[in-house]
Amino acid sequence: MLATMTIRQFQVADPYVKSVLSLAGDQFQGSAIFQMNCAGCHISVGETQVGPNLHRVSERKSEFELIRQVTSGRTPPMPQFQPSPQEMADLLKYLQQI
Repeated sequence: MLATMTIRQFQVADPYVKSVLSLAGDQFQGSAIFQMNCAGCHISVGETQVGPNLHRVSERKSEFELIRQVTSGRTPPMPQFQPSPQEMADLLKYLQQI
């Protein structure tokens, strides 16, 4: 439990994460960002889909994990994406709705 609290404090101490989490996201703006940057790989077209299905992803991953996944590009073939803090807050809001 103490380790989990320490990790959470470290995560929120990150200036970018802190900035994102301090903003109110707009799900409609987030949807537009998703359509422009993410849908090509995360929406099924026929039987093909490059990235995983993101339905209910916010129930499986924390906000911090989602931010890191989007900004790091650690999971190939996902590219690194550097949205502004407001764009990331909007994207998080949208991901909570799908």
